[in-house]
Amino acid sequence: MIKRNYSKKKLFLYTGFTLLFFLSIGVGYTLNLYNKTEDIVTDSHQEVGRDNEISQLREEGVDPVDPVEDNVSVLFIGIDNSEIRDYEDGSRSDALLLATFNKEKSSVKLLSIPRDSYVYVPEIGYFTKINHAHFYGGPKATIETVEEFFHVPVDYFVRVNFDAFIDVVDSLGGITYDVPYEMQEMNSDDTENAIHLYPGAQNLTGEEALALARTRKYDSDIERGERQQEIIKTIAKKATSASSIFKLEEVIDAVGANMNTNLTFNEMKSFLSYGLDTNVNIETVNLIGDGKFKEDDLWYFEVDEYSRSQVQTELREHLSLPNTINEASDFADGAEEDTPY
Repeated sequence: MIKRNYSKKKLFLYTGFTLLFFLSIGVGYTLNLYNKTEDIVTDSHQEVGRDNEISQLREEGVDPVDPVEDNVSVLFIGIDNSEIRDYEDGSRSDALLLATFNKEKSSVKLLSIPRDSYVYVPEIGYFTKINHAHFYGGPKATIETVEEFFHVPVDYFVRVNFDAFIDVVDSLGGITYDVPYEMQEMNSDDTENAIHLYPGAQNLTGEEALALARTRKYDSDIERGERQQEIIKTIAKKATSASSIFKLEEVIDAVGANMNTNLTFNEMKSFLSYGLDTNVNIETVNLIGDGKFKEDDLWYFEVDEYSRSQVQTELREHLSLPNTINEASDFADGAEEDTPY
């Protein structure tokens, strides 16, 4: 398993609305953003749709988790949706990031899950790519699939689309990023080769940053996940810089119009302690595995079982849950390895 440790307090790309708490320039301006953020979060609220809105992997009969007191997890779902595509819940997830938060240690672990990972999807009852789960059942099916695969509870989710990513980067005036190779990609309108980048450090627009984050032509799924993590850190670093103070309102608008979450505004405020703690430790965690074609002639990423078990143990321990390791056979008892394509 590949890991990198760093002690930055810059995590929340997809929850950009929390950025207003990190910097402020005056009571009036801050209160205006505070009220705007509360309204946006209220409008964006969406329940998961499960019993009592509690993960089945939490102890039966316990109260819902509280980010103020408990160690919790958040699944960030980036979907391949925009005004042009407009697939709603029928879209696939293009990026999945599972974050666990430990209050006592003041630490965060961030796992990137390859979009082509071959997993059992409870919503449909067979194995397929993990990004198909959202197509068949939205956030609920995606959460259930992640829980099934890692045996780690998912307490909250935040879902955003392409437009949020593009608008956030553009509202910040772009980001400076060291592009690793020459590349050509489609844009968010699905126009082929509309984005053409050359190697080297440069200022990227929202469309260019999205193309770089999404491209799958030039490296592996693992490297793609690491690249997405680095882009997230770059965006969050700029969003929390002094130069972006006057741009926070645009960032909040960009995220709010393209987001759904089961977090309430008060629950979001609970994560402020991680952002304000200068000693908070954020660690990125990645899976290892191999890509291969299966009988249906589709390419899948098969996660190494030992890597999966390591990640499972690491995240459960980070949430202060019992360290119970399950064998590969218990992904789903009697599950059929079949695909819809």
